[in-house]
Amino acid sequence: MTDSGLIADTAALKSWRRLAVITICAVYFLILVGASVRASGAGMGCPDWPTCFGSWIPPTSEAQLPANYQEIYADRGYAETRFNPVKTWTEYVNRLVGVTIGLLILTTALKSLGLRQHDRWISIASVAALLMVIYQGWLGSRVVASNLQPGMITLHMLMALAIVGVLLFALARSRRGIMAGKSIAGLNSHFQPLLYAVIIMTILQITMGTQVREMVDYLNHTEGAERSAWVSALPWVFYVHRSFSAVVLIANAWLVWMLFRSLGLQHSLTRLAIGLLVVVGLAVLSGATLGHLGMPALVQPTHLLSASLIFGLQFLLWMDYRHAKQA
Repeated sequence: MTDSGLIADTAALKSWRRLAVITICAVYFLILVGASVRASGAGMGCPDWPTCFGSWIPPTSEAQLPANYQEIYADRGYAETRFNPVKTWTEYVNRLVGVTIGLLILTTALKSLGLRQHDRWISIASVAALLMVIYQGWLGSRVVASNLQPGMITLHMLMALAIVGVLLFALARSRRGIMAGKSIAGLNSHFQPLLYAVIIMTILQITMGTQVREMVDYLNHTEGAERSAWVSALPWVFYVHRSFSAVVLIANAWLVWMLFRSLGLQHSLTRLAIGLLVVVGLAVLSGATLGHLGMPALVQPTHLLSASLIFGLQFLLWMDYRHAKQA
């Protein structure tokens, strides 16, 4: 079958698709764990990389470290290093999850090679995701070396989203045969421009959220800045970001309504859009909690995860729509 043709839903394709879904869910779990590390201030729980306090398995108490360990790390540029078992093991678990996901993506890439005769783009995207994960591992070492410089942390996060995007692209390609059987003949002609508008809104919203996140990091490392005072210290972009969330929510609700009226509740695009709307609602709710309750640390990972899920679901919705339209 040529690359331009639709892929038959073979057993090999179904097996690869299941693995891809597991891998994508695992990457999102890593985003949640990474956000928890960042919110709890455990990012430097391991001041070296790839080891942690010089060992592959970190210590459980300060007594297991050399008496002069603070001087050792001060000479390396980490003057404020102080062993904290909770933060150390939080960061260590984050690294273990990252390694596990690396192995999952390696397996996904190897398994995709058997599909290259059906659709070479599945294999290309899967291998690209593997190369990006290798780069992400190196980037993680640079984050530690930079002593959690905000710009490096943001780049690390954006790279994780890029990996999700590439994996979702491969997953959507594997669903072309499924979407070919989903007619969109009755879809409202305004759906496509609205979908593009919603995606642009999301990109703007995530961009503003990234700026707010970096300012929060700055306040977190500013001596004397308490969480309850963070909101009042944030710049104007925070208030635009907060208000614009209502526009994003309404736009996504309109998208769902358009799909429901045109295609019905049983259509894959409608159900995917409903899931998207639920996640947008979670993002708005968690954002409002952060803004009105003094930036509670437990809510920050939820807000970041929901924003990441919005990006992924919108991308998948766009890809599925394109494949259904081309069928």
